[in-house]
Amino acid sequence: MNSEYLLIAATMLTGVVILAHAGLRGWQGWLQLKTRELEMHRPEIEGGAATGAARIEIADLKERIRKLEAIAAGVDI
Repeated sequence: MNSEYLLIAATMLTGVVILAHAGLRGWQGWLQLKTRELEMHRPEIEGGAATGAARIEIADLKERIRKLEAIAAGVDI
């Protein structure tokens, strides 16, 4: 009788391990898919800069334009 319970417990444990392994592989695959999707839709500008760098570069360009407009208007900065 003990051997029957041991066999049932071992079988159930094996089943749980197999399901956990399959779930983990599926989760990793899903994460890889989402990572690829994010990389495909990443906006880039000159030199391959990513989103954060793009915002910094745009802010720098706006500052340059403001300075050039001030120079054109004859205002000292």
